[in-house]
This record gives sequence, structure tokens and C-alpha cells, in this order.
Amino acid sequence: MTIDLYPEIIRQEDLSPDSGFGGDIDEDCQVIHDATKGWGANAQKVIDSLATKDASDRYMLSKRYEELFESKLVDIMKKEFRGDFGLAMEFLAMPLHEAECYMIKKATEGIGASIKILYSVMIGRTNEELNLLKKTFFQLYTKDLGQLMAKELHGDMERLIFNCMQAGEEGFDPQYHTEAKAKEDAQRIHEKGLGKWFGTDEKSIFKILCAAPPEYFQMINLAYADKFGYTLMKAMEKELSGNVRDGTLFMIGMKLKPYETIAKLVETACAGIGTNELLLTCCIIRYQMVMKDVMAAHIELYGNSIHERVRSEVGGKFKKMLLESLNAVWPEEG
Repeated sequence: MTIDLYPEIIRQEDLSPDSGFGGDIDEDCQVIHDATKGWGANAQKVIDSLATKDASDRYMLSKRYEELFESKLVDIMKKEFRGDFGLAMEFLAMPLHEAECYMIKKATEGIGASIKILYSVMIGRTNEELNLLKKTFFQLYTKDLGQLMAKELHGDMERLIFNCMQAGEEGFDPQYHTEAKAKEDAQRIHEKGLGKWFGTDEKSIFKILCAAPPEYFQMINLAYADKFGYTLMKAMEKELSGNVRDGTLFMIGMKLKPYETIAKLVETACAGIGTNELLLTCCIIRYQMVMKDVMAAHIELYGNSIHERVRSEVGGKFKKMLLESLNAVWPEEG
């Protein structure tokens, strides 16, 4: 199955706190409230109360804070803090599905969209989470997410994202998803790609890849490698270029090796000259629920932890906040 990124509390139908979420949540809400009263906020106390929590607790904090103090927690963060640190605290102060919508909004502000953030949010998701994301985006901003993507993206990248946005990944059915069908789909992908005389039929390829559940995707990949001598990943590397190649490889990775793929995305945020702070922040916050597996994959790939990568790339309160978010699921020793 495609991995879930949202905690169960977000997928529940009754999300109202009613009698609250317990004394610990109320206490943290009070600490944040006191730390942001008056002139100047106590950033460390806010970090200790918010950044140290997992996505479920942060959901409860955001809902309970508004109930107790009649102010949105994200508005408090926006008022008190600035820069990369302030934006990260805004993301933390929102339920994760709302934070992802805000990430999309930030990624499409100004001239040119941040393509890596867009495809990492939209690609490799469960149908349920994609549908909730589209619904939430409209509720927050009264804008259709599909229309925004059409405005920001073009050509093959737009086709790839729109195929994913259909939330049409099939459930795995061993009676339907057979080895024979996998061989047929592998042949079809080749005929529409490297086996095609003129150009690539990306639309047909994306349709097959997006619909395939991970279990079946593995079967297609094996059939393709057996027939043509290299994997789907290598085939798409040869056939595509630029952002659409990166997005397609990310989709393949999320179906075949999701934790390794996320670890590589974290590395991408820190590669080259200058850190992509927005992408790094989005990775650490969005993938927190699966960060234990991502951290293990990162250590296997690069020989160091994401904690060490954060320390080498950013500083100040921003660094403290990211490290605490990582420690919430993978505490450092010592």
C-alpha cells in the first residue's frame, strides 16, 4: 500500500475537541499563550511546547488553543516570529493537512512555482489523503487546487500532477493484478517510451504508473527489467528530462522505496550551494509520521543522520526547532 502521512486523528469524522484533549494539551496551550503575551515572545518555550510534539499532538494543540483563547495558533506564530523559523512555526501550528495546503500556497507565491515542493506534496499519496487535501485547500482558500496547478504548471509536468490528483490508484487485487497483466503493462510502457520511434507518449505512461498500486508496481518493474534489461527508473531517466523527470522518478521511488526516496529528497534540499530552507522544512514536518524509517534510510544512504544534516545547513532558532521536530520521533543519544 502507498504509505499514509496523516495521523489517524485527521482521518476521523468527529474532530471536535468537546471536553478537550487532556490536561497535557491544555497545559501546553497555556505555556504558549503565556510565552507570547506582551512585548516579545519567549521562542524557546514555544519551541518546547510545539516543536517537540508529533503530528497528532500538534493537531490537538491547534484545535484546543483556538477553543481556549479564541485565536488561531497559526496566527499567533505569524504575529510573533519571522523568517524561515517563523514560517516553520506556522506550519507546526496547523493540522498537517492544512499545513500542506499552506505549503502549496507558499510554493506558488511570486514568480515561478517551487516545483519540488509541489510534486513532493501531490505525488506518491494515498487516494484518501489526496481527496482530503483538495477539499481542505478549497475550504481554506476558496480556490480549486486543480485550477492552481493548471496555472502554475505546464506540459508534461501538468499532465503528471493531474494524473496523480485524480486519486485513481487502484487497490491491489491479485486476481486482477497478475504477472501476465504486469508483462502487458511493461510492454505498453516501453512502446509508449523508449520503444516509440518518434517522441514519448507521456500521457499514456503516466496513466499506467499512477494507477498501479505499489504491490503491482513492483511486478511491472520486474517484468520491465526482465524484458528490456533495465528498471523503470532507468527507463524514465533515459526518456524524460528536467522537472518532469524528477517528478516521475519521485513517483516511482515512492511506490518502490518510499523511505529511501524521502531521504533523498531531504538530501536534495541541502545539495549544492545554499540550502532550500522551505523544502527542508516541509520534508521534516510533512514526513514526521514516517521519519523513523526515513532516518534509517538516510543513515544507510549517506552515513549520517538528518540531525547532522540540519546542524550543518541551518542555525539559530530555526535549527533548534527542526532538531526538536526530529527528536520527537527519533531522539538523539546523549
